[in-house]
Amino acid sequence: MKPKKASESLTIQTHIVQPNDTNILGNLFGGMLLQWLDMVASISAHRHSKRVVVTASVNNVSFNMPINHASIVTLEAKVSRSFNTSMEVFIDVWVEDNVTGKKVKCNEAIYTFVAIDQNGSPLPVPAVIAETEEEKKRYDGALRRKQLSLILAGKLNPEEATELKALFVK
Repeated sequence: MKPKKASESLTIQTHIVQPNDTNILGNLFGGMLLQWLDMVASISAHRHSKRVVVTASVNNVSFNMPINHASIVTLEAKVSRSFNTSMEVFIDVWVEDNVTGKKVKCNEAIYTFVAIDQNGSPLPVPAVIAETEEEKKRYDGALRRKQLSLILAGKLNPEEATELKALFVK
């Protein structure tokens, strides 16, 4: 299977925060943001694999700042690394100032998707080619994040987590 550039999976969605998207403080519901994240990340994973994909895990979601009513929110998702049948998707969330147009990164998330066939069995996915410095950084960190997730799920012995051990043992 031919490797694909990370940039080929880039998916961008823009939303405006409506009153029914907000809590009593006038901020975007976390659950609404999670829905938007899952949608944009699944499209990115599909673009990379050209397969039906399912969410395997939500590895991290950072709610670094509230998103106010009437904000213009842009989500940018890209596959950061793939493994045999799974893909890690990194999503950056930006809020655009309604007057100046300046974008500020307010949140980020990391999701994992698995490509499946019509019976729900995992399918192989292409490798990722990281080109930019940011893509390379995220690619390199993906194996450590995967190993940590597997350890926490009880699916990997910590002694076998070579990438994680390299951070702590010289």
